Amino acid sequence: MTVKQLSLPELVDTCRELGVGNVGLWREPVQSYGVEETAKLVRDAGLTVTTLCRGGFFTAIDPEERAAALADNRRAIDEAATLGTDTLVLVSGGLPAGSKDLHGARERIADALAELGPYAESNGVRLAIEPLHPMYASDRCVVSTLAQALDIAERFPAQQVGVTVDTYHIWWDDHAPAQIARAGAGGRIHTFQLADWTTPLPEGVLTGRGQIGDGSIDMREWQRHVEAAGYTGAIEVELFNDILWARDGREVLAETAERFVAHTD
Repeated sequence: MTVKQLSLPELVDTCRELGVGNVGLWREPVQSYGVEETAKLVRDAGLTVTTLCRGGFFTAIDPEERAAALADNRRAIDEAATLGTDTLVLVSGGLPAGSKDLHGARERIADALAELGPYAESNGVRLAIEPLHPMYASDRCVVSTLAQALDIAERFPAQQVGVTVDTYHIWWDDHAPAQIARAGAGGRIHTFQLADWTTPLPEGVLTGRGQIGDGSIDMREWQRHVEAAGYTGAIEVELFNDILWARDGREVLAETAERFVAHTD
């Protein structure tokens, strides 16, 4: 998503040129190119798919909408397995229209995971709940903190459900380091993502993720927290940024790789 202006073949070629060995994929371009075709493209290039993004949106009240969401998440699990990744990132969903019931929405997330967790495990896929910054609670994700994510995840085996640690969403939270340690102790840090916080935020706020090093977040600090908690997996960079998307994607990917080296250990 950081370089969504690149086609999948262009992305793969640029990763190979830059020596980037891992790639996190999003479902929409994968589906457009073809799941089997994407799996072959990435495999032939020697790349490892770290995660597939995204599943989730579990909070609907209407029975037909809930059934459709569960079916779509089963497809996402199948896609992840085909791509060879063991992690499906979940954006859990916001409040349904007219609802103010945060607790009820979070319980519906748990209900969905009770159905999907065993299916995911049977396909060798883990579900990673991603808490999003509270500004997204109404429309995208009622899970706003790692503590809330873990309270849900810990109802299920760690090989079924864990969490995503994303600097953009948690950097403001004084309790997050302790929650990272909690997640690590339970083997529930399923992926770790970097993005910087820059202001002013754009209208709509969705595309406000800053390039690493341009904002307020100490990437090394958060890297040290997750590594102290036992995380040894890949570190992803996930940027939603209109300015970056308007630039040449190969240049953006090269710049991102350089920033990654400059701002992590």
